[in-house]
Amino acid sequence: MTKFTVPTREEVTENNQAIFDNLKKGLGFVPNLYAYYAKNETALGDYLALQNRKSTLKAKEREVINLVTSQINGCGYCQAAHTALGKMNGFTSEQIIELRKGSAPFDNQLDALVRFAASVVENKGSASEEAKQAFFAAGYTEANMIDVIIVIGDKTISNYIHKLTGFEIDFPLAQQL
Repeated sequence: MTKFTVPTREEVTENNQAIFDNLKKGLGFVPNLYAYYAKNETALGDYLALQNRKSTLKAKEREVINLVTSQINGCGYCQAAHTALGKMNGFTSEQIIELRKGSAPFDNQLDALVRFAASVVENKGSASEEAKQAFFAAGYTEANMIDVIIVIGDKTISNYIHKLTGFEIDFPLAQQL
């Protein structure tokens, strides 16, 4: 079995060391996922730029997409990380479970977002006509749709990295569904 390890600060480039220092200052630690990206000289900075880009979506909406994408893609690391981040963005544990299961009965607009994002991920870039119509009827725009796809892409990258490597999850584990 191929074994993948997460690099320490001393094992990454000077540029990535500076990013590690900023992450530690902001988050209190360097998540293993971010550290793993640092095995590549530019990937960590590129990924953080993608993740932190200006968006038409609110942070809470991005967490909805992160949770549903990670659930569908079966990424335990991202399920754990975004369960923690979802709580920081105001979702209850029960709401997070509902989101991961593919609905948001507690909020009609977020429900349309969950169903649209799930349809896109499940259909590898397509979405059912019903999901598209509900998304736009809920008040979302084509600009929002583009941002949904960017967030799905961002999260899919992380999902695939962790699924390929299986390094240790350094967040409290998400409840199994």
